[in-house]
Amino acid sequence: MKKKLLAICLSAAMIVGIAGCAPKAPTSEEGSKGKDYKIGIITGTVSQGEEEYRAAENMKKQYGDMIVLQTYPDSFMKEQETTIANTLALAADPDVKAIIFVQAVPGASAAIDKVRETNPDMLFIAGVPGEDPAMIGGKADVILQADELGMGVSVIEQAKKQGAKTFVHYTFPRHMSYEMLAKRRDLFKETCEKEGIKFVDATAPDPTGDAGVPGAQQFILEDVPRKVAEYGKDTAFFSTNCSMQEPLIKMVLKEGAIFPQQCCPSPYHAYPGALGIEIPDDKKGDVAYIVDQIGEKIKAGGGEGRFSTWPVPINMMFVEGGVKYAMAFLDGETDGKNDKAKLTEILNSLLDDAEIKITPYIDAGSGKTYDNYYLILSDYINF
Repeated sequence: MKKKLLAICLSAAMIVGIAGCAPKAPTSEEGSKGKDYKIGIITGTVSQGEEEYRAAENMKKQYGDMIVLQTYPDSFMKEQETTIANTLALAADPDVKAIIFVQAVPGASAAIDKVRETNPDMLFIAGVPGEDPAMIGGKADVILQADELGMGVSVIEQAKKQGAKTFVHYTFPRHMSYEMLAKRRDLFKETCEKEGIKFVDATAPDPTGDAGVPGAQQFILEDVPRKVAEYGKDTAFFSTNCSMQEPLIKMVLKEGAIFPQQCCPSPYHAYPGALGIEIPDDKKGDVAYIVDQIGEKIKAGGGEGRFSTWPVPINMMFVEGGVKYAMAFLDGETDGKNDKAKLTEILNSLLDDAEIKITPYIDAGSGKTYDNYYLILSDYINF
């Protein structure tokens, strides 16, 4: 399904490890012309979140000095002080009027508090929050997250359409301490029971632990064959962690199992790397091309109809959409810091043939609606 994310050119670049730039994108001078402000973007490193990192690079290429980049450490759970310090470093520039987190890892709320002590007017946009909604919802001005709760139903329904009889959920204690991910796991289980699918709760190593990303990836490479041997090929696999997606896709295809979507659904997330897809220069930014290439590789591997994802590169969209929304706010084009109508307009403007559904988060326990905390849900591409 074709999309027109300006940042999509970086997706292709992500696959080859070099940030690209669309031929018709504005130059740095054109992109930042007439702007008297800067926008800070904080992402993970390439090893923890390449999509958002490349998206931020692309925004820098497009808008030049108007965009200021920063990263949080790979071991962000142990190094929250570094995340706070890096955020303060961005805010120390008096021209920085907005800061975008993608992902808003633990430490983001504390960082926002520190910045607001001296700069209460800073606009904060938090994409993919790793803290409880009650915490981050009271700190950032706009929060963007894939609808994890909606996925608790949609992923299982998709897996069933693909023939799943068992659903394996890979995660680890740190992720299960995140309220949204824990609630989604519970919804996975409930929906599996409703659909007659066996739910398997599987614990994997935490990539931020002692074994790091390589240890977590090696576990997936070894464990998927064990699970298929135990439960059969009609087993769907899902992992809550980005760094596990590539080995998971690779082994699920090899073992003939089912893969309904990644943790961060997107045609660019892990599929190209797992399938060995290289994108020629004249196809960079061509979403239809990459979708076709994935489909061909899946079909050649015998997985036709058993692999899918969203047509929206969600984390990359949060980076680009966040920048565009911040610009709209700073240019006086929004109704305050939290303007749902403008946000919806901007996010949907990044798509051609797909439409996303945006709903505010409602806490199931208290019934409280967080009108600045937006959940994003999309349909599927089935390869």
